[in-house]
This record gives sequence, C-alpha cells and structure tokens, in this order.
Amino acid sequence: MTVVRRTAALALAGGIAAAAAVLPALPALAHGAPTSPISRTAACAGGGERSGSAACKAARAANGRAFGNFDNLRVPNVNGKDKQVIPDGKLCSGGLSDFRGLDLARTDWPSTKVTAGDQLPIKYRGTIPHQGTFRVYLTKQGYDPTEPLGWGDLGASPILTVQDPPLRGGAYQMTAKLPKDRSGRHVLYTVWQTSSTPDTYYSCSDLQIKARTVAVTVAKTPKPVKTSAAPKASRSPEPGVVASPQEVASPVAAGAPEQAKESWLTPAAAEAEDRVALGHQIIFAALIVIVGVGAGTAFNRWRTARGGRR
Repeated sequence: MTVVRRTAALALAGGIAAAAAVLPALPALAHGAPTSPISRTAACAGGGERSGSAACKAARAANGRAFGNFDNLRVPNVNGKDKQVIPDGKLCSGGLSDFRGLDLARTDWPSTKVTAGDQLPIKYRGTIPHQGTFRVYLTKQGYDPTEPLGWGDLGASPILTVQDPPLRGGAYQMTAKLPKDRSGRHVLYTVWQTSSTPDTYYSCSDLQIKARTVAVTVAKTPKPVKTSAAPKASRSPEPGVVASPQEVASPVAAGAPEQAKESWLTPAAAEAEDRVALGHQIIFAALIVIVGVGAGTAFNRWRTARGGRR
C-alpha cells in the first residue's frame, strides 16, 4: 500500500512538473476591439452595443450563427504579412468564418460622424491587455461602400502607427489625424499586432465624414465716389483730346457771357493776353507820335512857304 501511494505521488509530481514546463510556452491571451469609433464587432458581435440594428441582424443572418465574442476576432501567425494572409473582401472578418457576416457591403453599418481634417480620438477596448503595435488605415476618397472592402481601397500607408499606447480606463487610447480630402462613408481599418503572442486582431469602424468647410474671403467692392456734376467734354477741337484738369475742375456754363469765360482762363493764357494788350497800346502810342510829328512837319512847311510869298 505504501509503495502504491509513493508511486501515485511521484506521478502527480511528474505531471505538475511537465505542466509547468509546458505552460510558459503557451501564448498569453490578448483580446480587444475598437469601441470609439465603434467597430462592427463592438456593435454586432456577442455583447455588442448595436446588435439590434438592421445591419447587425443581416450580418448575423449571413453568418449563419451567432458571432463569437466582440473582442476575439484574431488570427494567429500573421507576423505582419496582413495582405498575404487576409484576402480581399474579408478584411472585416479577418477571414474567420465565425465573423464572416461582418464583410457585408452595406451603407447602414453603425457609424461615427466625424469631420475631415480633424483629430480622431480612438479607444481600443483591451479586455485582456497586452503590448503590441497598432496600424490604422482609412479608405481612399472614392471608396464605394456597396462593394466588399479590399486592400486596394485603403491608403498605401496607415494614417497612424503607434506602439504600446497608454491603457486608460480599460482602453488603449490614441489619436489619428484625418485627411482633409475625405467625405462621405469610409472605413477605419485597425490592425493590432501583439508583440508577445502570435495573434493579430482586425476590425472595421464605419465613419461618416463631413467635408471640411473652407472659408472664402470675398473682397468688398469699393463704393463709387459721388460727384456733383459729370465732367464736361474736352473743348479741344481735336477729337480724343482730354480736357485739362483746370478745364474739368472749372467748367463754363453754356451761354455765359464772354467775360465769364475769361475768368476760367489759365494763368499762362491770361499773361499772354496781357502782353498782347500792352503791345497794342505801344503800337497805338507810336502811331500817335508819328502822326503828330508828321503833322508838325507839314505845318512848319506850310508856314515857311507862306512867309516866302510875302
């Protein structure tokens, strides 16, 4: 009896030792999914927030059975080769049959409203926290939500890559900058590649992106300057000659006396007329002198002739 007990004890100890040797080699579980912006798994899968929506009901019907837990959409041994392992049209399910209903091409998936160009806060629920790297992609402008999502619908590079973001309130929290050129329905595709397990998690979050408003500055049209009277046409006899500033500034009313017109002559014209008038006066005075001298000479000749006759 004692021998039997000792044998059993040794077997139990050996089993415990063997289990202890194997356990460290088992991968640690790491679970999670985005809850903001809400992902299709967080909305529709087991324990989802919007499981009663039309899209979620259709997804369950297409799935053929209930989804697995919302935080358990994971694929082992991808090792960063996402495009080689996950086929086009099955990005949202990760190619897993338990989640295939999430790949439906619909325009009524539960979505989050955002604005292009804004900072997008992301909360990724970590039900079993673990270290790893997040790669966040956004569909390109022109994406058609009525077609299955493929790798070609995503930008060539993620809009956010972050390693080991802080875990606060049970969620990994990070912020992505949305491109300014997006509008309409889009998909935010999040890849979480854990660093100490072989698992990679995939999720689709539907967005309704509002186009960014661009402020346009409209130049004010200057108000026209009011004038008391329209400028008169040129008085020049030559066509196309513009009236001088003095003439425009000092118009002469039609029919006004000649004296009134002279009051608007330029200083140069007035000076010229003064010189003409002075010349006329000099000439007139000279004529008077000549006539006077001539008359005097004739008178003296007449007197001389008369005296000789006597």
